[in-house]
Amino acid sequence: MKILIIGGTRFVGRHLVTSARARGHEITLFNRGKTNPDLFRRVKNIRGDRETDLDQVAGQWDAVIDTCGYLPRIVRKSAEALKDKVGRYIFISSVSVYSNFSKVGINESDSVAMLTHEDTEEITGETYGALKALCEKAVQDVYGPRSLIIRPGLIVGPHDPTDRFTYWPLRIAKGGDVLAPDRPDAMTQFIDARDLADFIIKLIDQNVSGTFNAIGNPVTLNTVFETCKRISKSNANFKWAPVEFLEKNTVAPWSDMPAWVPETGENAGVSHVDISKAIHAGLTFTSLTDTVKAIYDWEFERPEGHELKAGLKPEREKELLTLLNHAH
Repeated sequence: MKILIIGGTRFVGRHLVTSARARGHEITLFNRGKTNPDLFRRVKNIRGDRETDLDQVAGQWDAVIDTCGYLPRIVRKSAEALKDKVGRYIFISSVSVYSNFSKVGINESDSVAMLTHEDTEEITGETYGALKALCEKAVQDVYGPRSLIIRPGLIVGPHDPTDRFTYWPLRIAKGGDVLAPDRPDAMTQFIDARDLADFIIKLIDQNVSGTFNAIGNPVTLNTVFETCKRISKSNANFKWAPVEFLEKNTVAPWSDMPAWVPETGENAGVSHVDISKAIHAGLTFTSLTDTVKAIYDWEFERPEGHELKAGLKPEREKELLTLLNHAH
């Protein structure tokens, strides 16, 4: 098949290219050439800005995958510009679209968030999910049954530009006392970017439409941390900090303590999203061991001493560990 990818050189996009090519599909990338422009030298590349240049793109594709749509106005524009050039429109959305995370087992039929000001284009923690929901709607309005909406959760693995999971394997490899959030059996839920890419290409192969939550099975933080410790052969010693302690010392979930949100009240369902529909449609999972190993392998390719974009800085972590020791 011929597949057009909007984006395609950053994180999920690059894994999509790899996955699609492994299955013999012909790929064209459309992007501005800002991120990793020399990544896929044997892949056809069209340079342009999706907001202004997509209607000038000539060609026919079986499917387009939109990896980087955040604003409904722009997504609608892209969808309309490609309407007669692509058979199907695959939009990568987010589980953030759901309006209520207090429910354990959120599924694809649950309600999505609404914007109070429909025309806002400011992307914040508050508006991100609702904007993504409107992007989904724009695609469905234009393509109807020719649309496929994918809602991943936290995406992890090699080439993740956010370090939102990578922090843990790298921190644990350094060993010593490691500040860990909440308790060993606190849950987290994420998906290896390579599994996500394979699933999307599989659905395109099988001409599937509709909406899918795409994320892994919930797993305990302890399982993740012990896996990192085992693979890196470090002497890490986990110091579990109660939620009250983290709150009191303004240690933020998700950013300072990546991949974790306290499972209370309005966030009770964050790490328990229902993925049975995707599994039924063929979503499969790389083992946690392989995901962590791949992150360690990728780390060898990164510049030495690069600063992580998530997690605690070493000095701050030391400070907190001292406070935690005194609190006990």
